[in-house]
Amino acid sequence: MHPKGLFYMELIPAKNILSGYAENSGWFGCNYNMNIYRGCSHGCIYCDSRSACYQIEDFGRVRAKADAHAIIEKNLRAKRKKGIIGTGAMSDPYNPMEAEYALTRGALKLIDQYRFGIVPLTKSALITRDIDLYAKIAAHSPVSVMMTVTTSDDALAARVEPGASPPSARFATLKAFSDAGLHTGIAMMPILPFLEDNRENLRDIVDQASKAGVRFIAPGFGMTIREGQREYFYAALDREFPGLKQRYIDRYGLDYSCAVPEAAELRRWFETLCREAGIYTRMPDIVASINKGYATQQMSFV
Repeated sequence: MHPKGLFYMELIPAKNILSGYAENSGWFGCNYNMNIYRGCSHGCIYCDSRSACYQIEDFGRVRAKADAHAIIEKNLRAKRKKGIIGTGAMSDPYNPMEAEYALTRGALKLIDQYRFGIVPLTKSALITRDIDLYAKIAAHSPVSVMMTVTTSDDALAARVEPGASPPSARFATLKAFSDAGLHTGIAMMPILPFLEDNRENLRDIVDQASKAGVRFIAPGFGMTIREGQREYFYAALDREFPGLKQRYIDRYGLDYSCAVPEAAELRRWFETLCREAGIYTRMPDIVASINKGYATQQMSFV
């Protein structure tokens, strides 16, 4: 049975929810991946998860995996090696349905019980609800609370990420976690060409991140565009930014990887800016900072 409340959410069958094992992962130090939900209601115009290769029908409709907590507990119990679980890569773990169904919160209780680490990625201030559980997990395993921020402008974000919390709320959320002594970071990706790749925007993100006590910013100076995603993105550009689609077509054609103009120079400038603010930008440094203080315990996980 599904929980009963204000909202009804379709439940879909699943055999496993915790997937993979990567030794010494270079992607935020995560060893496992967890997606409790399928689809996302944030409506971000650039979302790669809409790509046809993922075969997710009606991506804007949120569904949850049936018996999620029982499956996650079974998966956790079966793992021979403990490690860090990443969540949020394909579907935001704090979509609006989470306020009613609390599937992510229940998963955090199990992650704490089985003594795994966790690196969530979200655009929702709802994550603040679970600050108590992240603090409990951090007492024994690595935790880094990560939010996506690609613009500091609430008005622009409302056009490119219409269902997500505004950037001002995300920075406030990061500050709340940092003030609680938890490791925090920003996924600054994708930076949309011609919209977010100006230095004023990037400088303000660094300034706001520094005030919020953020430990790292992982930048991505550009975006990917694939079949399925491309059509949705271009339709959104026509609606929100008339005329901009043609600039993308003229510069990138059918390219998959669409780097912002002068990406290399912009990256060098940005890394210098972050270094001066004491913020990490390179993945090896990010991973080391997430794991700092847990090395001895992690070795005993095998």
